[in-house]
Amino acid sequence: MKFDDVIMGRRSIRGYKPDPVPQELIEEILTLAMRAPSSMNTQPWNFYVITGEPLDRIRKGNTERMVAGIPQSREFRIGQPFEGKHRTRQVDVAKQLFGAMGIERDDQEKRQDWVLRGFRQFDAPVCIIITYDKVCDGSDDTPFDCGAVATALANAAWSRGLGAVINSQGIMQSPVVREHAGIADDQVIMKSIALGWPDMDFPANAVVPPRKSVEEAATFVGFAP
Repeated sequence: MKFDDVIMGRRSIRGYKPDPVPQELIEEILTLAMRAPSSMNTQPWNFYVITGEPLDRIRKGNTERMVAGIPQSREFRIGQPFEGKHRTRQVDVAKQLFGAMGIERDDQEKRQDWVLRGFRQFDAPVCIIITYDKVCDGSDDTPFDCGAVATALANAAWSRGLGAVINSQGIMQSPVVREHAGIADDQVIMKSIALGWPDMDFPANAVVPPRKSVEEAATFVGFAP
């Protein structure tokens, strides 16, 4: 695929085929992703790539603990709830997804099932947990680097015919993730990425939210009028 086609064609995939993803292909994608920019070449990221029974145990543990009302335990800061235009965009994409899936506003059962789907890593055959070295905790550059490598990973996956969605639901219960993924004590859990072959018959996969225009986002200074 051409670079422009990857960037413009990629979308978040929330429905997957059950087919396994070869380890060799994931290694190829990670090799591409790790060409992402890194502040002062620190490369603080690491990846725990999980499939099969260990992933099923994480799905089960995440879901059971959340349904039981156990407070979430994300390791990277959450921040304040979105407000204003950022909250509007968040709500708008949720409306798009619920509309595509036929989930009515007052259908609590379907809404709950959608939420739990996130805790199950969207039933993808592979989950990639992005961690960073604990010695870098508190650095502003480190989350920037991890965001860059996550974006590069999602694009590299798309270029190879795979889909992905970067998410936090899958790591809300960090003790479960640590136990079944064998995450080292010197690592901080940052994000998770569901990965697999897209099921393009899954309605939510057709959702492509609108993006800000260059005119909205960019301020040009010093250019000729």
